[in-house]
Amino acid sequence: MAEGFTSAAERTAFIAGLPKAELHLHIEGSLEPELMFELAQRNGVAIPFASVEEVRAAYAFANLQDFLDIYYQGMGVLHTEQDFHDLTAAYLARAHADHVRHVEIFFDPQGHTVRGIAFGTVIAGITRALDEAETRHGITSKLIMCFLRHLSEADAEATLDEALPYLDRIDGVGLDSSEVGHPPSKFQRVFARARSLGLKIVAHAGEEGPPAYVHEALDLLKVDRIDHGNRSLEDPALTRRLAAEGICLTVCPLSNLKLCVVDDLAAHPLRVMLGAGLVATVNSDDPSYFGGYVNANYQAIADALDLSRAELITLARNSFTGSFLDDEAKARHLAAITAYCA
Repeated sequence: MAEGFTSAAERTAFIAGLPKAELHLHIEGSLEPELMFELAQRNGVAIPFASVEEVRAAYAFANLQDFLDIYYQGMGVLHTEQDFHDLTAAYLARAHADHVRHVEIFFDPQGHTVRGIAFGTVIAGITRALDEAETRHGITSKLIMCFLRHLSEADAEATLDEALPYLDRIDGVGLDSSEVGHPPSKFQRVFARARSLGLKIVAHAGEEGPPAYVHEALDLLKVDRIDHGNRSLEDPALTRRLAAEGICLTVCPLSNLKLCVVDDLAAHPLRVMLGAGLVATVNSDDPSYFGGYVNANYQAIADALDLSRAELITLARNSFTGSFLDDEAKARHLAAITAYCA
């Protein structure tokens, strides 16, 4: 048994109550099959599945693109402000149950506006649920608008234009969707503009794309955080740079397994990342599709790598130090971890 625990059950209980933040969550990827069916019926949308079981059976992915195909299909049931509220509220209830104290969630407006859904409808539903969760559960939040990288930079610019009236509720911009063939450099100008507006910058890089994409995210997009970043370890100089600059990596173990980024969680690089001094965190990515929310990810990787108490504490602390909270809020959350561990 890993250092600091006398049994697997003790580690499970420790993970369950450990205060943590989640920094890599696509809200559309938390659409559970049950809610998909409910919203399809509510909105009169035909979906190509006859049952919840049939939906789950379709969640067998050979790569990122296999997942994205069904991800965009599922998104089609979201039409009204109430739909986006219900989706977000359902995720936040699960986060609260996992002792998540702060969330920084992604949303994909281009996946909705292309269907004729108004930008304001999307953001009104999401932010209403975020506000309710802070009042009800004390969960604080940041909202990150992602650009779909398989679309053009001009499309991203138009989306940023649409976001301008809502910048009081948007904290950052990100880059997601199909990574290979769509390097960060494709979006250099729109990210420079977003940064000039005071928005935080993140980007998916080094999940399926090469270490060169991580370099581009750092040097051209000037990111504050790297989402995934697994393949950074293939470049020792890049690994040393990420550690020296304290760049947070938002790692998603069950996603990596489900999308065949790793063949076995026992071979996952998370412990190597920690050993190299990287600010690695544990997150759920698209939990409905990948098999579990944040505690399930902590549990799965802890079991696979036999993580110690100290390593789990480091991961939880990293989730707050890598967040976009102010220093006072970070200190408060870090103190809560210390108190919990005592």
